[in-house]
Amino acid sequence: MLKKIYFELEDSVELVGLLHTPQNYTDEIVISIHGMQSNCFKKREDILAKEINKKDIAYFAFNNRGAELMSYTKKTGGTKILNGGSVYEDILESYYDIKGAINKMIELGYSKIHLQGHSLGCTKIIYTYNRLKQENYINLDNIKSIILLSLVDLIDLQKYDLGIDKYNKMLKLAIQKESKDEIMDLMPFDSFEHPISVKTYLRYYRDNKKIDFAKFWDKNYDFKELNNIEIPLFMRWGEKDLIIQNLNELITFLNIKIKNKNLNIGYIKDTDHGYTNKEKVLAFEEIKFITQK
Repeated sequence: MLKKIYFELEDSVELVGLLHTPQNYTDEIVISIHGMQSNCFKKREDILAKEINKKDIAYFAFNNRGAELMSYTKKTGGTKILNGGSVYEDILESYYDIKGAINKMIELGYSKIHLQGHSLGCTKIIYTYNRLKQENYINLDNIKSIILLSLVDLIDLQKYDLGIDKYNKMLKLAIQKESKDEIMDLMPFDSFEHPISVKTYLRYYRDNKKIDFAKFWDKNYDFKELNNIEIPLFMRWGEKDLIIQNLNELITFLNIKIKNKNLNIGYIKDTDHGYTNKEKVLAFEEIKFITQK
């Protein structure tokens, strides 16, 4: 069964998502947070939902305020503000999106929650979970596991894609435009893989202290944000994912660095960042993790 769910956040933003429910109701659910320039209507979401529903676990995929390329954030009462979509979003605001989704699912009777993120959605979950834990969030114990699909090192990947000289040039340009109060302007076309505002660019590549925790290149980094997740942790990549390092070496490295006693980490062969044509394989591995006793 599929149902559209509207919910309001504590900062008065209204979001909507799709609740996939199994034939036999239980109090267990996966909440899915999509990645950059994405949405809750992906084929992967439908396949994961269908397979997970077979195990009597519900699945909720919603459009966070970073959905699609550009959008207006709708506030209570109908006010629209141009600060949504991957062009304009502030990733730190994902805290409200994820917390609001958790609260809504608890309101609907789901007391066992698995948080699943894809790509930038992983970054949002790690940041939000750490913040919720720091704030002693009243419903923290309802979160039973964290599922990270294709966590990306945003900063190192950008340096690799552009080259360090061009990276520094683009960052300098963004700072210059900020000084002219032009933060809503777009960066040059060749600065990023899709259009992006100065505001968002600076969040990713200068004002990134709170989200720069996927430091796969840093052999001395303690991965404190990931190690702050003490509940079961599932991490996967596609064999052809957006990873600079050798994937086998990275997984070996993270198995040493991440101290979670219920860490399940690996990759899926013959697929990409979006798990194309391997969605059922991903679902099988995820279900096995969720249902383990």
